Amino acid sequence: MNTPRYANPLLDITGLPRFSEIRPEHVTPAVDVLLEEARTAVDRAADPATPATWANILDAVEDGTEGLGRAWEIIGHLNAVADTPELRAAYSDNLPRVTEFSASVGQNLALFDKYKAIAAGPEFAGLSTARKKILDNEMRGFRLGGAELPEDQKPRFAEIQEEQAGLAKAFSDHVLDATNKFALFVTDEAELAGIPDDDKDAARAAAERDGKPGWKFTLHFPSYFPILQYADNRALREQMFKANVTRASELGPQFGEGDAAWDNTQNVVEQLALRGEEARMLGFRNYAEVSLEPKMAESPAQVLEFLEDLAHRARPYAEKDWEELRAFAAKSLGIDELQPWDTTYASEKLRQQRYAFSETEVRQYFPLPKVLEGLFRVAGTLFGVTIKPQDAEAWHPDVRFFRIERNGELVAQFYMDLFAREGKRGGAWMDSARTRKRLHDGQLQTPVAYLVCNFPAPVGNKPALLPHDDVITLFHEFGHGLHHMLTQVEDAGVAGINGVEWDAVELPSQFMENFCWEWDVLEHMTAHVDTGAPLPRALFDKMIAARNFQSGLMMLRQLVFSDFDMHLHCDFDPKGKQSVLDLSREINAKLHVTPQAEFSRWPNTFSHIFAGGYAAGYYSYKWAEVLSADVYAAFEEAAKVSGTVLDSATGARYRDEILAVGGSREAMASFVAFRGRPPKVDALLRHSGMSAN
Repeated sequence: MNTPRYANPLLDITGLPRFSEIRPEHVTPAVDVLLEEARTAVDRAADPATPATWANILDAVEDGTEGLGRAWEIIGHLNAVADTPELRAAYSDNLPRVTEFSASVGQNLALFDKYKAIAAGPEFAGLSTARKKILDNEMRGFRLGGAELPEDQKPRFAEIQEEQAGLAKAFSDHVLDATNKFALFVTDEAELAGIPDDDKDAARAAAERDGKPGWKFTLHFPSYFPILQYADNRALREQMFKANVTRASELGPQFGEGDAAWDNTQNVVEQLALRGEEARMLGFRNYAEVSLEPKMAESPAQVLEFLEDLAHRARPYAEKDWEELRAFAAKSLGIDELQPWDTTYASEKLRQQRYAFSETEVRQYFPLPKVLEGLFRVAGTLFGVTIKPQDAEAWHPDVRFFRIERNGELVAQFYMDLFAREGKRGGAWMDSARTRKRLHDGQLQTPVAYLVCNFPAPVGNKPALLPHDDVITLFHEFGHGLHHMLTQVEDAGVAGINGVEWDAVELPSQFMENFCWEWDVLEHMTAHVDTGAPLPRALFDKMIAARNFQSGLMMLRQLVFSDFDMHLHCDFDPKGKQSVLDLSREINAKLHVTPQAEFSRWPNTFSHIFAGGYAAGYYSYKWAEVLSADVYAAFEEAAKVSGTVLDSATGARYRDEILAVGGSREAMASFVAFRGRPPKVDALLRHSGMSAN
């Protein structure tokens, strides 16, 4: 570790990242070294004198670029979870350089020719299925990367990639800055009537940290959402709702002096124009066709038909949900005209009346330590693994680290960063810190994952208490993590989630959510924060009864996002008369039953498609939900025989046919190998309460 190279912790990929040592000033020197090494490796592989073999080309390029990839993953991760002005500047300064290199590899026709020579050569027949899949994926990547473009067009294509990367980074920064900038201080507790004590305690602690009296509320979800859900003060709900849906727009209340640059309106238009230009250069009619090339779905028309069919099925349920809510709000709450800032509040009141329980009551039974114990029990029972805490350097004191073992052998490790805080991007995600692969010396490199959420932090001496929705989120992200960590593939390009079609990558995450609704699971993962008593069966039964409460409305909401995304990328003209905001309103009016607030600017914070890799791919949540519901139905069927959905034989088969194979074969082939047939939509409709069965 004392060699000159390893003096810069970003140049050390021999073990886990040295988070306690990494500083913003390490970024540029590390990227200098690693870019040079990566370019040298690519140039050597592309040299006509280099024989076209797997070892000379694919292994050599992977080895030569791994250091850059790993370091950039660490830098990007820290930028998302520990943002500082210095780190942001270092990231922004180097993003164009890394993007330019990546684009240059994708456009390297000489290197592409080497891949084609391997595919057509004598070595191909002896390659494993996984390596044939890697080769196929890489060749598609060259075609989509512009390798076959005329040489005079390649500079512009590279510019497009660099500009898109910069815009995506700026979009994300604007959302984070606009979220962080807003704070509402309340000094009269009477204004907070209806808000649970746990949430008020968190707001009080936040104000105290700022040295101010009263209660501090922000637009970070654990702070913002309880106001929408519980506050009796309608004006307060309206104020917070408006602040949230106008973030990063020209209407944002966060705009102080010089902050207008946070408006993402033009950023979005520029991204769409660049994506369209990229698609046309590659010979596609629109960017949606480019996006679907590596996915299961075959065309934008097929996706739109899928979405609109689901919307047609869900609409009668949504209309019923909406009429019931409006009638309840008028009769019981005195709200004659339901506004967008009323719907969450009215829904919670209706749910409490109909099912006689509240989210606050449920949350007392889900202290985080007990939830983790239950989550790890599910993984252990189904997949034959043991999960243990382990010490490791991290980027924040709240971060925990774990190891996964099978039969005493290390399988994988993961970081868990669960609490919301300033300087951390909102939402929840899993990311790769290291991928499984067999090294040249015969050693096995085990995978490492990041699992990131934004839950309410503990207050005082109590552990963090999770709403049931947050428990579901945790299971979801852990499902992604298991996909990454339980792979048995030893070629990094298709190990874990690598190489998995984007519209199938949500299958393992959504699959895991189902266990949050099983008594077999919840009775072992709940303990009242004060008494230690497990969740009462009567309360569980109420939760199950309420599971599909307003599921029609919730499904239409997701379908609006998905349909909007697909239309944006297949038939919307960013230079035309219709604005992005106009399209969002048109789609909402077409598919949804609830009106969109006139001042809403939600596309300006739609990070999934403008900063998160889901462009023309947001539909994949619903697409994969069909798959995941059908997969889970196999566990329900097994439970009729074994008496439990935690059926280890079915779990082992799921592990071996879906998790273990990663991206080494087509997702549909993995689904059929597990299920014995193609997928059906029946289970999703049944789970959503939209089926007669």
